[in-house]
Amino acid sequence: MDRLLYTPWMRQTIIYLSAILLTILCAAPLFWMALTSIKPDKEILASPPTFWTGEASLDAYVRLFSTTNFLDYLQNSVTVAASATILCIFVATLAGYSITRFQFWGRETFAATTLFTYMMAPIMIVVPFFILMRGLGLNNSHLGLILGYSAFALPFSLWLLRSFFQSIPLELEEAALIDGATRPQAVRYVIVPLALPGVIATSIFTFIVAWNDYLFARIMISSDRLKTLPVGVQDLMDSSFLDWGVIMAAGVMVTLPALAFFVVVQRYLVAGMGAGGVKG
Repeated sequence: MDRLLYTPWMRQTIIYLSAILLTILCAAPLFWMALTSIKPDKEILASPPTFWTGEASLDAYVRLFSTTNFLDYLQNSVTVAASATILCIFVATLAGYSITRFQFWGRETFAATTLFTYMMAPIMIVVPFFILMRGLGLNNSHLGLILGYSAFALPFSLWLLRSFFQSIPLELEEAALIDGATRPQAVRYVIVPLALPGVIATSIFTFIVAWNDYLFARIMISSDRLKTLPVGVQDLMDSSFLDWGVIMAAGVMVTLPALAFFVVVQRYLVAGMGAGGVKG
């Protein structure tokens, strides 16, 4: 019996069944959310619940766009997440390249200390950060949020890109320099193309951090027109009347952009995370 359990066929069967079960557990809430968003109101709270509906309708989506500020929240989230991603990747790329290519005192200590700061829970830094931003006049502004998300994602992004740059042979860059290329040219035409999967993987991480965050946005933003999606959708649930169709429709609209983005770039994510783990 023990030999049967450890045969390659049995191991593959267990792996596939586990993967299928995990997929069902992850996909079932998303499927139920999408299904509820197209149900008529009378079926949403029906008892017993209806698994499928014969009266599918987009009324919840119409109410979402016409009676709430969802489009403003969506625009704010895209602006903040994209800006934070660009800023974080720009700084992390320059810093990661410098740490792996230049010799200076305290280089490894700096890299290790940077990663250590990522271990701090966001709740520990959000209040000091709010006080700092208020002192600079950046509270209740998208710029304050962008700086906060960039600062929070920067340590891990720097560490990941550092590991990725370490996996690129130094000889390739030296060969370009010997052939007459300047360092900026070598970085642009040799290093950047090789590092692109790592940069994209890091960009995905930073984007998801900014897209999904609730804590920073709730504390930093007080104006309704500046709210991001997590805060705006939460406010829908805090209203006196709970329109579950609208809430489920909002959940679908929040999930779809991130899901589509992940599906498009998933191969870069796998390549980047794999290459980034070669050296640490």
